[in-house]
Amino acid sequence: MDRTRPVLAVFAAAALAVSGITALSSAARAADADLAKNGGFEAGLDSWTCSANSGTAVKSPVHGGSSALQATPAGNDYAQCAQTVTVQPNSQYSLAGYVRGSYVYLGASGTGTTDVSTWTQSAPDWQQLTTGFRTGPSTTKVTLYTHGWYGTGAYYADDISLTGPAGTVGQPPATPTGLAAGTVTSSSVALSWSAVTGATGYAIYRDGAKVQTASGTSATVSGLSAATSYSFQVSAVNDAGESAKSTAVTAKTSTGSGPGTGLPTHALVGYLHASFANGSGYTRLADVPDSWDVIDLAFGEPTSATSGDIRFNRCPVSECPNVESDADFKAAVKAKQAAGKKVLISIGGANGQVQLTTTAARDTFVSSVSNIIDTYGLDGLDIDFEGHSLSLDTNDTNFKSPTTPVVVNLISALKTLKAKYGAKFVLSMAPETFFVQMGYQFYGTGKFGGQDPRCGAYLPVIYALRDDLTLLHVQDYNSGPIMGLDNQYHTMGGADFHIAMTDMLLTGFPVAGDTNNMFPALRPDQIAIGMPASVNAGNGYVAPAEVTKTLDCLTRKVSCGSYATHGTWPALRGLMTWSVNWDRYSNWEFQKTFDGYFG
Repeated sequence: MDRTRPVLAVFAAAALAVSGITALSSAARAADADLAKNGGFEAGLDSWTCSANSGTAVKSPVHGGSSALQATPAGNDYAQCAQTVTVQPNSQYSLAGYVRGSYVYLGASGTGTTDVSTWTQSAPDWQQLTTGFRTGPSTTKVTLYTHGWYGTGAYYADDISLTGPAGTVGQPPATPTGLAAGTVTSSSVALSWSAVTGATGYAIYRDGAKVQTASGTSATVSGLSAATSYSFQVSAVNDAGESAKSTAVTAKTSTGSGPGTGLPTHALVGYLHASFANGSGYTRLADVPDSWDVIDLAFGEPTSATSGDIRFNRCPVSECPNVESDADFKAAVKAKQAAGKKVLISIGGANGQVQLTTTAARDTFVSSVSNIIDTYGLDGLDIDFEGHSLSLDTNDTNFKSPTTPVVVNLISALKTLKAKYGAKFVLSMAPETFFVQMGYQFYGTGKFGGQDPRCGAYLPVIYALRDDLTLLHVQDYNSGPIMGLDNQYHTMGGADFHIAMTDMLLTGFPVAGDTNNMFPALRPDQIAIGMPASVNAGNGYVAPAEVTKTLDCLTRKVSCGSYATHGTWPALRGLMTWSVNWDRYSNWEFQKTFDGYFG
């Protein structure tokens, strides 16, 4: 968020092209079978795994049946979807499938002889690809795959088959025993169970519906509603299939009252232009209406990007002729607090790059921010780091154990400030979608390098401060398209974008598509949805009716449109906007929408 319009940097992947090898398959023998599971994608992505969560089942276009695969390359991922099948050694197999799109590949790996693939550079309509291979003398498993290529658009695949003699798959594993509930929070339940011999994984069910899988004998189910009872079961899986579900265990989530910061059940958060003026005009703190529960003073900025020395310079009279005196400003802070409001200093913004590259900068950050808080008697701190403030080093790949100095030092500084001021200290963050939800697809420079190192860079900070964080209000504006948990891209401008982006925070998601590396759900009382107050404030403005649809869907599961949320969260904290000034400029439209909904 800046003094005119916040700007979000985006990146583009380079397009590459390669050559392929095509092999003709042999005729299938009468006794052969089709070994590919769910080759027509009628059961969604069941039996298929897509890299970076790039694939989804769609109803159109299809080649046969009612569904087909759509997968979208992005960045350094070419959207491979694969499954492993059981085969016989020294046997001939024929692989075939129908594809459409540019640069679509179909192949098999792990054959024990020569791995094969076939491809098409351009298929504007459905085109059949075929190839064949012979397994090696000890080969019992082969991986089938289809993928696109870097920098190209979505591709489609349907009716994939592998014809040949069936391998020996054995028996499905036994039903798990010993299922028990462990740690319970307001939004999650930890489960554990006894290992099953021969199982390669486990499926977890909540109230009869499969919600996630696990490779080990424990899992945490997130995205739950507070003070709600749930029934859980688990099954064991291997190549032969899935066992029966275990005996159910019931657990009730806690009430989730959250930190004792004194916020109302539903809060309206707004940024107040306190150090500058723009087209919206200067608004005195005392003139901010009582509807605003949290007021973020924008902005505290560093003396230099790496100094850590944060200064809060109130708007000068030359720029803001109606600016109040320091004494009146401090008096207004006290009056807001007496009325139950919270006044925070917001650090950063689009113009305030903060990079705590050293421990000295970290310590200066703590002391200078403390000085601002103490001078004006503020309630806490908002972190609005944008641009290049947070960026991950090449070898920093685990958001739960970050090693990048600017990330590690920021976490340390915030923990120090929280400890200094105690439980009532209000800590909020306002990252852009690029730094949070984009982490579902990409994290840092990526496994093979070349990605924007800022992708998902807020995740380690949010994760480390998750128990101290009062509010997270991601800026759902000035954003490019972001993939949601439905593996579809969502674009600004309507309720759908806010619903999908918020659902990700309340449900949790695998980082960079790794289901063994889950970013856990946050409590609903920690989440406010960030929206621009008007068309003047930033790209992504939505009309009041779309704001209402967003809240209806997330708190009551009505008016949800095409996106299916993973829960209902009546305890959602509220809304954030850029900014109070722009809302005043627009006759308080945003404030009136909030008041009309929550009362």
